[in-house]
Amino acid sequence: MVLYYPADWFGFGEVRVAQLLGIAIRSKKRAEMQLLQTATVALEKGVADDFRGKPGMRQVTVLTREGWRAVCDAAGIDLPWTTRRANLLIEGLDLQASQGRILKVGEVQLLITRETDPCERMEEAYKGMFEAMAHNWRGGVCCRVLQGGEITLGDKVELIDVE
Repeated sequence: MVLYYPADWFGFGEVRVAQLLGIAIRSKKRAEMQLLQTATVALEKGVADDFRGKPGMRQVTVLTREGWRAVCDAAGIDLPWTTRRANLLIEGLDLQASQGRILKVGEVQLLITRETDPCERMEEAYKGMFEAMAHNWRGGVCCRVLQGGEITLGDKVELIDVE
């Protein structure tokens, strides 16, 4: 199990398990993101029939709350996480340089295939976002579904090494 430890974890703070904070999909290119409380993740369709859910290296995209906060701080603006257009928002894990590892969300297993590179859509959302995302995997990761299932907000999230 992977745990998130606050700075004062030596008996003075609360220990929290990494968790799923958000689920979002879109029906087509440039469509508005739709927030969900629960979703089915499938090998053939990704997250709840998301537009980009077909099998491949970018079937599901995952963003960390900590990474998004760093992006917003660097850009000097507070924007909702859905501006990034990721499918899942998690908290409590550092995904930097996690390529090849497995991200387990509830019963679902996702293979992290690469960093999600910033694109021109981010600069359209707010000037300076592209540069703010270009560091330390702040824009999140791309994944391929290895094992499907149901996910729900609050599900435990783990980062697993492939043996």
